[in-house]
Amino acid sequence: MIEVRFFATLRDGRGKIAQVPAVEAATAGDLLRRFEIPVEEVAILLINGFHSRPEDPVKEGDVISLFPPVGGG
Repeated sequence: MIEVRFFATLRDGRGKIAQVPAVEAATAGDLLRRFEIPVEEVAILLINGFHSRPEDPVKEGDVISLFPPVGGG
């Protein structure tokens, strides 16, 4: 399984954590598509704690963390 962790507004309708069978995703971008998250809505994408890109591969046991852009003042 691959664990996908959603943060802030990306949790809306998805919860905090989802488990996805590794055979269903070859890249982080595949996971974004699976959860219907446009790439431009993700400011930070981490694979096992390392900054990554949607085209980077994912494998069994990986933890993917997704953060939206954050505003504030």
